Amino acid sequence: MNKGKIEHKNYVYGIYSHEDNFLHAIDEIRSEGVEIDDAYSPFPVHGIDEKLGFKETQLHTAGFVLGLTGTFTALGVITWITTVNYPTLFAGKPFWSLPAFIPITFELTVLMAAVGMFFVYIKRNELFPGKIPMMVDERTTDDKFALAFGVDHKSEAEITKIKDLLSKSGAEEVNTKSFE
Repeated sequence: MNKGKIEHKNYVYGIYSHEDNFLHAIDEIRSEGVEIDDAYSPFPVHGIDEKLGFKETQLHTAGFVLGLTGTFTALGVITWITTVNYPTLFAGKPFWSLPAFIPITFELTVLMAAVGMFFVYIKRNELFPGKIPMMVDERTTDDKFALAFGVDHKSEAEITKIKDLLSKSGAEEVNTKSFE
């Protein structure tokens, strides 16, 4: 399955016009032991991740680590400022007072998690500015569904099997596309 990187240059893909046919085709093709490299849909399809065999991502772990970094950064900077750099005595209150630091710590935690997750998402999904997305068929952004199979290192018999499976599973069209 596509892990965020273009793994193949040549693809065979089938076009479907309805979500139910698309989901049924995924079940049929996977039951034959053929790996689907990518699936394209004009809108989110409930349950497609499980059908394609995708595992839950670890992006939430990155969000937690980034938030924790924000928390420790805020507490570290505030502690350094109030105790070392510019300790100021206000009406006999202690230099280091955790309750007073909670709002700033919370805000920096949220800020670092949000901004950091934005960059993690961009990097993970290769959505860099100026990058041209790999799409097997433009109609998948409008009203069609597609299942794509990388065929760079497959024999003619395997390619024929994939095309036959796509046809049997209800694909309206079976096409090939090459990327440079």
